[in-house]
Amino acid sequence: MFDMIIGVCGMLLILFAFIMDQTHRWTSDDLWYDFLNFLGSFLLAIYAITLNSIPFLILQLVWALFSLKDTILDIKHRKKGLKRKSLKKIMKRKNR
Repeated sequence: MFDMIIGVCGMLLILFAFIMDQTHRWTSDDLWYDFLNFLGSFLLAIYAITLNSIPFLILQLVWALFSLKDTILDIKHRKKGLKRKSLKKIMKRKNR
């Protein structure tokens, strides 16, 4: 029963972030979007272990790693006063 609660919580976190993105309340560059995706996929990876589902585990671990990377970047850019979108624009200007 505890494993089911972990799985449902992970699923709800990812779905909530997805809904917030789709309704344009957040973007995929927002800290909360990335953090909830990380946390949700991490919980679903734990759930995948309890199911002994290797494909589902690999999917969730990859999802968690990329979401963690984006969460860390969001935090670093927040400390510098930049959003990732702003940083992307700056990098494009430098490459021209």
